[in-house]
Amino acid sequence: MHRTREQKRLMNILRLPVLLSLLFLSSIVTALPTHSAIPGGVAIISLDNSDLKSRPIATYNKRRVMVLQDKNNWVAVVGIGLRAKTGRHFIKVTAKGNIPYTKHFTVNPKQYKTQHIKIKNKRKVNPYAKDMDRILMDKKEIIGALKHWSDKEAITPNFILPVQGPFSSPFGLRRFFNNQPRKPHSGLDIAAAQGTPLVAPADGIVIETGDYFFNGNSVMIDHGQGLITMYSHMHEINVKPGQVLKRGEAFGTVGKTGRVTGAHLHWTVSLNNQRVDPTLFLPNTNEK
Repeated sequence: MHRTREQKRLMNILRLPVLLSLLFLSSIVTALPTHSAIPGGVAIISLDNSDLKSRPIATYNKRRVMVLQDKNNWVAVVGIGLRAKTGRHFIKVTAKGNIPYTKHFTVNPKQYKTQHIKIKNKRKVNPYAKDMDRILMDKKEIIGALKHWSDKEAITPNFILPVQGPFSSPFGLRRFFNNQPRKPHSGLDIAAAQGTPLVAPADGIVIETGDYFFNGNSVMIDHGQGLITMYSHMHEINVKPGQVLKRGEAFGTVGKTGRVTGAHLHWTVSLNNQRVDPTLFLPNTNEK
């Protein structure tokens, strides 16, 4: 059918928002964390779906995982627990209009170093019987926050440091308190003086704050799609649950509350309720 120049001009105008939308989608480059398929690491898995208008749903061990757009493809960003067995693991993917399918990835072995710590307050190593009720309540509240899921589209899983300082205790250390074995170090310790401001590594919403037996004063921030960060042993907490934080915005200060040997930040990154190495979300960590 022959169209006049005016008709063609009108059709181009009508198509412009769609074309701009497609151009925007095709040009998205997500700042993904570093792929490191080890216990305590993160696996980046490309999905078999080119429909950029509909984000697939992916699950790992029956728990939903983050799915982001990277250029012209969807990728699953999967947190791998410190207790994960080496070998082949699977995610299940459901995409609109397609039959559900599985993708596999391989978890490689990782040997973490051992650390021995002397704690003066022996009660923080071997709590009294009367402490156990509080410890169990703390655990329930913390795990409840770390399991939280918010279906957020715009996510920046590439962080800035919450505080400047040397990494005093790396993630994954096999720890002994007063020569007694305890769970592996599920966060990253950053040495800093008491009162040093802490800032949000990315946009997020405060979902929980509290004073816990082991973790001391703590804040938990939801960054979307199962990505939760936690900040422990704080001195001051200057935010409340529900408060929106922008990347780089201060929310409290470094302290030495809870089970500590001195002032520092214990920074936890949780992805699909698995504690993972925070340095995988930081650029240029080799310089630290």
